[in-house]
Amino acid sequence: MARKSLQDLSGIAKTIANSSPQPKDRTTKPAAPALGALQGSLSAIRELDSSLIDDWGPKDRLDGFTAVNSEDDGDGYETLKSSIKDGGQQVPILVRRAGTEGRFEIIYGRRRLRACRELGLKVRANVQDLDDATALLAKGLENAARRNLSFYEKARFAAVIQAAGHNTKIVRQVLSLSASGLSHLTKVTDNIPDDVGDQIGAAPKSGRPKWTALAEAFASKKVNASTSFAILSKLSAELSSDDRLEQLIREITRRGARPSEGREATPVPGVTIKSGRATIAMSIKRAGKNAAFAEWLDRELEDIIKKSYQEFTAVNPADDTRG
Repeated sequence: MARKSLQDLSGIAKTIANSSPQPKDRTTKPAAPALGALQGSLSAIRELDSSLIDDWGPKDRLDGFTAVNSEDDGDGYETLKSSIKDGGQQVPILVRRAGTEGRFEIIYGRRRLRACRELGLKVRANVQDLDDATALLAKGLENAARRNLSFYEKARFAAVIQAAGHNTKIVRQVLSLSASGLSHLTKVTDNIPDDVGDQIGAAPKSGRPKWTALAEAFASKKVNASTSFAILSKLSAELSSDDRLEQLIREITRRGARPSEGREATPVPGVTIKSGRATIAMSIKRAGKNAAFAEWLDRELEDIIKKSYQEFTAVNPADDTRG
């Protein structure tokens, strides 16, 4: 049987939803167009021995990268495990057939698989034939439908997808990103060492501004991995990952390492951008060769800012605008 590709993708989510108990008075919502084509049938749901299921693909949550974010996800896992123990596994995981006869590869549902293994239960699985690109997209869609990845989890997920050899188009499809949105994520993973990010954790309440501030500190060589480890090692083990990130940035700022303070740039002749701790200001000369550009920008600036803000919010939860 040929594996399904991106062109065939549709409603795995619908299959999963249909296989779960639902209240009779609940109104069924139409499936999102993006989920379109993995229209699995209930016959695809099977009970499998968990020992026959192997790992596959990039990890999309930091519980696979680090052990220090237990305060973000540990309680949720124990609740999930208790729920499966008491009422059974309600939502199937998604797997595909592996290259070895009789074995399978998990696309998503690692926590459910782990819980079933620890409980000694067989795992309910939706078995589909998917190529790599479609499997990644299904994984991204499932996560979007369940719990938004944090900004940093998105950044790490995007990085490992690219490291696996997939192009930026696939990354953008999987995470529903614009080109600029992916660029923001890449800036973070290109500059912040993974092991530093591991020590911080997922930071689910922290968005682009804080992670970008840390990335800029590394990019400008105002801070390095060893200094970061030294700062983080002195923090209380009880702090959440968001607090660890906040405390790290605060200490870098205290030491004068914040790269965005007092910065001035001239991207094109006649245009000056001044970035301070509290404000960002731009000035443009209206005279001479700059006059025509200044008049055009005066007319278009409002729309440019609106478009940029839309691109920003596309990769940040609503509360990320708080910085």
